[in-house]
Amino acid sequence: MATLAAKALKLASFEAENLKGNFMILTLEEKTFLNHSIRDIPDFPKPGIVFKDITTLLSNKEAYSLLMKHLHERYSSYGLTHVAGIDARGFIFGAALAQMLGIGFIPIRKKGKLPYTTVSEKYSLEYGFDEVEIHIDAFSSVEKPKVLLIDDLIATGGTAYAATNLINKVGAQCIEACFILGLDFLDGQSKLKTLTPVYTVIGVE
Repeated sequence: MATLAAKALKLASFEAENLKGNFMILTLEEKTFLNHSIRDIPDFPKPGIVFKDITTLLSNKEAYSLLMKHLHERYSSYGLTHVAGIDARGFIFGAALAQMLGIGFIPIRKKGKLPYTTVSEKYSLEYGFDEVEIHIDAFSSVEKPKVLLIDDLIATGGTAYAATNLINKVGAQCIEACFILGLDFLDGQSKLKTLTPVYTVIGVE
């Protein structure tokens, strides 16, 4: 219990320190614009699910530019060494942001997709398990790597939780996990916050 309390205090301290920065804060109008640029697809991939289609945001140059400018301004003062993106839509935002920040990009992929020696982490699905992997030497080019984890959406948080554990397993520190969309009615964000601070650009209630 004491260890968990100390970890929570450390995370809160880091968040407070970085909130003193001058990164751009999105207005309600800008958040609404970004949200409206994302298309809802009902009953996909199965009945009862509303799929958040980010391809319409990516094809809208004003929306994509606003989003990436916001992320760049938020994270430019974090002292990051890498951005890690979750397979596969996290690659789109993560690689672009890493280039803007002038740092490296690391892919976290589904099992069997990476060619070199990997470290893996399992996570629960509704029925069974899945697994994500990272190269064992992903962050070996720098000392004390500080990593931002990014993906398009957090729902139940299983994949992001596993990805954060992977980053820590290979000797890096996950400074924050960032998501374009967060499903606030699910517990994924609160669960992930036990490992790292969480930032969502748009909350979906």
